[in-house]
Amino acid sequence: MRHIISILVENEPGALSRVVDLFAARAYNIETLTVAPTEDPSLSRMTIVSKGSDDVIEQITKHLNRLIDVVKVVDLVEHPYIERELMLIKVRAVGKEREEMKRMADIFRGRIIDVTEKTYTIELTGDSRKCDAFIEALDSESILETVRTGSSGISRGDRILKV
Repeated sequence: MRHIISILVENEPGALSRVVDLFAARAYNIETLTVAPTEDPSLSRMTIVSKGSDDVIEQITKHLNRLIDVVKVVDLVEHPYIERELMLIKVRAVGKEREEMKRMADIFRGRIIDVTEKTYTIELTGDSRKCDAFIEALDSESILETVRTGSSGISRGDRILKV
């Protein structure tokens, strides 16, 4: 099962390394990882997407809570949450492909953010399934380059991740 683990850590050198090392030492895979400072400059928020059974994720959470830099850990999928990912994708756009690429970007509510004679760069925001669906909808020959941020997530409603 796919889990989105949100972690508050002290914004200190080495904090990211210790979290990643914990996953590597136990052979847990990190599918995506995003990190950025929070509204409190002494804290950063990590969002890690990983697959595993509930037991495996529980073990990961317990190990994370033991790390000195970790302030709080939450598995977002336990409650309603919102997930978003940003994708930039450069596609071939020559001749009649140009209209088709514009149409595809519109269908997926993407924005064309760069135009050259032969390419479009499209910005797409949504959950990871939406980004995957957009890639699948395109002819693989037309995709020149793809960059994805990885998932970020936040609990819905009154639930917050704060000290």
